Amino acid sequence: MPSPRRIGAPDAKNRGVLLEAAQQLLLDEGWAAVTSRRVAERAGLKPQLVHYYFRSMDDLLLEIFIRRADEGLVMQAEMMETSAPLRALWEFSIDPAAVRFTMEFVGLSNHRPAIRAAVADYAERFRTIQTTALTRILAEYGLDTERFPPAAMAVLMTSVSRVVVLERALGMSGGHSEAFDLVEREIAELERARAGSPEPAG
Repeated sequence: MPSPRRIGAPDAKNRGVLLEAAQQLLLDEGWAAVTSRRVAERAGLKPQLVHYYFRSMDDLLLEIFIRRADEGLVMQAEMMETSAPLRALWEFSIDPAAVRFTMEFVGLSNHRPAIRAAVADYAERFRTIQTTALTRILAEYGLDTERFPPAAMAVLMTSVSRVVVLERALGMSGGHSEAFDLVEREIAELERARAGSPEPAG
């Protein structure tokens, strides 16, 4: 039997350089641009090294996704403990780079079953954490959680950012600033009410 192909150490410096290069390439040009040749070129390394450190391009892409998603889970948990958690969650949801990253992997998942499974798993984990946190947060803000179900609010907040990213990629802008202004105005009112601050003058 042939011996298994040797794979480079997971903590090797060049491996990290390749991961960073692939992630930046994905954000700059989309997942279709992430080939072994382009990644190596961006990293300033030989193309053979990509296959030395990763069994396949799917393995490389999957590691990028999991690493970034794990970081996102930690960031989201920290934001839920801030003094203005609803605003923090909204700002987390509309971060352009994060939304672009997510949408690229959603597109990629249509072609890669293993990546689709990972994206779905992490999406459910994010949604569960958001819903649990919003159940507490909305109660603290005095909102009726039957009228404003936390799970529905989580979907709405993330959906707005994703729709805007998709439409901007098409060159659309109509209604974007108005939608953002609406959400931010409502959050500001809730934050004032929660803190017991008076309405702003004028």
